[in-house]
Amino acid sequence: MQHDRVLALGFFDGIHLGHAALLNKTRERAQALGLTPAAMSFDTHPDTLVFGTRVPLLNTMAERELLMRRLCGIEEVIFAHFDEAMMHMPWEVFVEDYLVRQLHARHVVCGHDFHFGDRGQGNPERLREKCRALGVGCDVIPEIRLDGQCVSSTAIRALLRSGDCKIAARLLGHGQLVTGTVQKGAGRGAGLGFPTANLPFSPDVLVPAFGVYRAEAELDGRRYPACVNIGVHPTLGALPAPVLEANLIGFSGNLYGKELAVWLEDHLRGELRFESLEALRARVLYDRQLVADFYQT
Repeated sequence: MQHDRVLALGFFDGIHLGHAALLNKTRERAQALGLTPAAMSFDTHPDTLVFGTRVPLLNTMAERELLMRRLCGIEEVIFAHFDEAMMHMPWEVFVEDYLVRQLHARHVVCGHDFHFGDRGQGNPERLREKCRALGVGCDVIPEIRLDGQCVSSTAIRALLRSGDCKIAARLLGHGQLVTGTVQKGAGRGAGLGFPTANLPFSPDVLVPAFGVYRAEAELDGRRYPACVNIGVHPTLGALPAPVLEANLIGFSGNLYGKELAVWLEDHLRGELRFESLEALRARVLYDRQLVADFYQT
């Protein structure tokens, strides 16, 4: 059944502080107007088609939807298929036909740098004018800055690559989220006395800097402090692809096949190669204690 919406517009990779300002405004407008707070995103990053360049994303589509719903109170997330037809759609048609007629937008909210339509000819000013002519409300959210830095997905990707996870988390307003189904590993962590939940990375998602992280792991609605390693196991024989391994502090039981969400909060150290298993075990114990002490568990 179709219903009228206040519609947030954007790709929303990461759901950072800038996105949150936009999505929170969408929820507030919807509450005031008695409409449904919704967001329109794309299944593929536009740069993939427009420039032919792969963008390593901060989140999967499922993670973007989870963050929008949980953190910002968005009730519907619509993922439009970004293909040649969408890329070359005239901006006026995008607004009149797609947003208003198909998606029943009665009010739209976008960021200051939102561009859309063929060759990116649609911009916030044109959107505002077209909405006014159609009797549709429109809010444009200004640039959000933190500590003098523009909050953007591009900046956050660079921070995560370089290991500046703590700063990235400040710009995000939450830990970097990685979700997945726990897979059976080689049991190397358990062999060291620290069983881990192993999550593979989606091929489209950015892999943060290798090393050890302080994190929180969410399982069945409960959060646990977690000591997380991202990398390829140089001491135990390199893995073919990087994996996230989370040791949940205070949890005991079988995690295989369960859905796990990991929120990366801080990068404690880079990946190291140890001369012996004893040295590796001692360092893992030290790292784990750092995490436990932080959360005072």
